[in-house]
Amino acid sequence: MKLVAAFALVGLLATLASARSLLDIDPARVKSIEEYDRYWRRLPAELQYLRTVEQPTRRITNGQLATTGQFPYQAVVYSEAGDGYYSLCGGTILTTTYVLTAAHCVTDDFDRAVTGGIVYLGATDRSVFQSTQQRMSFGNAGIRVHPQYDSTSIRNDIATVRLDTAAIFNTYVNAIDLPARSDARQFGGFEGTASGFGRTADTVPAASNVLMFVRNPVMTNAQCNAYWSTGLVQAQNVCLDPYGGRSACHGDSGGPLAVQDAGRSLQVGIASFVSASGCTSGAPSVWVRVSYFRDFISQNSNYVFRA
Repeated sequence: MKLVAAFALVGLLATLASARSLLDIDPARVKSIEEYDRYWRRLPAELQYLRTVEQPTRRITNGQLATTGQFPYQAVVYSEAGDGYYSLCGGTILTTTYVLTAAHCVTDDFDRAVTGGIVYLGATDRSVFQSTQQRMSFGNAGIRVHPQYDSTSIRNDIATVRLDTAAIFNTYVNAIDLPARSDARQFGGFEGTASGFGRTADTVPAASNVLMFVRNPVMTNAQCNAYWSTGLVQAQNVCLDPYGGRSACHGDSGGPLAVQDAGRSLQVGIASFVSASGCTSGAPSVWVRVSYFRDFISQNSNYVFRA
């Protein structure tokens, strides 16, 4: 009987190891979403010339290393890009089965949802399997892109992803809070925290293995539009001040901008776009304003907003 039990245990461990290996991704086959030509082809005409500009950095600039459990709501979103490659983006945990991200992170050349991908939760180092991590797949049927998403004008850049397996919430993996339906604040002047994975040096082509973060003031849209003369910043956007060269950057697409409110982390933005001429160029990073899309989130996830 003990021998049978031993064989059963070995079989279970082998099955678990095999299942996990299917969710392991070769870092050499990962590119940040902005390294794909389709990202640039879809941008507005006034930004097309920037695709040929040498980009000083593609990372959380002048940031700090995150500690284990500091951002339990952070997700790493790998979307299938074809030929065994994946695009890298960030995301946030809404519930045990849904993640929030940017539409441009989970769409193809024709703005259609990708075939699927893999999400890492609880990771501070995405290059290794940490005991805090949970990894699960998602399929095309689980991707909900905003029906009015327009990659050319960068409007409605929001999507939800349904996980194939429910996450288990703990100290290292947990949901973010979103602004209540009655919350009309614009959050200008609040200290915002941006977190994500991205390049750690200008000369290193690979994205960062480790989670980083920056803190800077959230701007009013009037302040932000003083930098962005193209009119790209609208009511559905929110901006983070670039003070001190601290900024989110290309590798952080889809990730969170959060503020502290009554002792909880409140997500106010989803990383959408930055100046292609450099993340330390003095232009604010631009984010999707979460509160603008409450109805979309409610209709395309099982997240329940506070009244």
